[in-house]
Amino acid sequence: MNLPFHIARRYLFSKKSHNAINIISAISVVGVAVVTAAMVIVLSVFNGFEGLVVSLYNISEPPVRITPALGKTMVPDTLPMDRITAIEGVSETVHVLEESCLLRYRDKQYFARIKGVSDNYIEASGLGGHITDGTAQLRAGGASRLLMGAGVAYFLDAGINDPINPIEVYVPRRGVRGGMDPSKAFQVENLFPSGIFSVQQDFDVGYVIAPITLTRRLLEHGEVVSALEVYLDDDADMVTVRDRLTELLGDSFVVKDRYQQNELLYRIMKSEKWAVFLILAFILMVSIFNVTGSLTMLILDKRKDINILRSMGADDRLVRSIFLLEGLFITLSGATVGAVIGLLVCWAQITYGFVPLNASGNYIVQSYPVAVQAMDVVYVLLTVSAIGLLAAWLPVVKVIRPTKQLRMVQE
Repeated sequence: MNLPFHIARRYLFSKKSHNAINIISAISVVGVAVVTAAMVIVLSVFNGFEGLVVSLYNISEPPVRITPALGKTMVPDTLPMDRITAIEGVSETVHVLEESCLLRYRDKQYFARIKGVSDNYIEASGLGGHITDGTAQLRAGGASRLLMGAGVAYFLDAGINDPINPIEVYVPRRGVRGGMDPSKAFQVENLFPSGIFSVQQDFDVGYVIAPITLTRRLLEHGEVVSALEVYLDDDADMVTVRDRLTELLGDSFVVKDRYQQNELLYRIMKSEKWAVFLILAFILMVSIFNVTGSLTMLILDKRKDINILRSMGADDRLVRSIFLLEGLFITLSGATVGAVIGLLVCWAQITYGFVPLNASGNYIVQSYPVAVQAMDVVYVLLTVSAIGLLAAWLPVVKVIRPTKQLRMVQE
């Protein structure tokens, strides 16, 4: 039988001679439980928002993007397309040609980027599910059409129901500098929009989408692309595919996965999450040091028991182990209760969404998104255990004197 464990368990549930010890122990358990539940809930909410942002960027950013290491464009024939599409997990590739442009509709003007894409882009990216007005088509009746971001449509005050006034797209002519007639310095295309999409703000206010053949004609480019977007199967591992493409293409091309394309955004999100974790850990430290007071009073209350154990042959290590375990039991009791409460609150929010973002707002999601990650719960429990062990160690070392010191004091 593990003697320290058995005695510590008895002390945890036994009635103390001073009721204040019971009250302080109960307060310690409640404090640890509240902060532990808060840590689980807050980290899960951060995970929910991170997942929401990632889902929004799933449309505007491909899983893997290949761009030239030098220059703005590349010839697709220089890429080993057969070997790229043969990589396990790759479902489709989309040719993309992007450039800045000036859009004009009636008396309104707006700077944006035109994104020329191959015919399979809408299906591969899933953009069709984010059309708020019109249809997701880049050609109609043999003519090229334009898809506008909701922000672009707002600033131009343009819609899809104007068959008379097209969207005028201006880009500078290649190799032509300013002259007496500024109109000759620009290549112009008149396009009617077929649909308006809404994905995420940066994409909505900055992009219009057109067929890549029209974009090449507008930019006076040949068979070139500015990027190759690689889309994956649902069960494919993005990082693995990225690494295999990097190995295949070498230093002549830059291969980035979705996280690397928005590295700053995801880094900020992770930093915010763990900054909040550290703040809550500090609050936990303040709360958990109630255990120090509770354990100190318990040690003083059990001095008679300690002397009896020593007279029976117990050494200092065994005595200290008893009270270290006692402090750890108090901490883990609160941590377990708190983790269960936190998980129940997260489950209720996921199932019922009882905490709304804003009752009067118009949001993509109406309630706080929550996503529980098992490792977050593990990190919380490990943090609580470590701080609890430290809080228990202090009174054990300071209050329980070694046997030799006790004998010297008695003499």
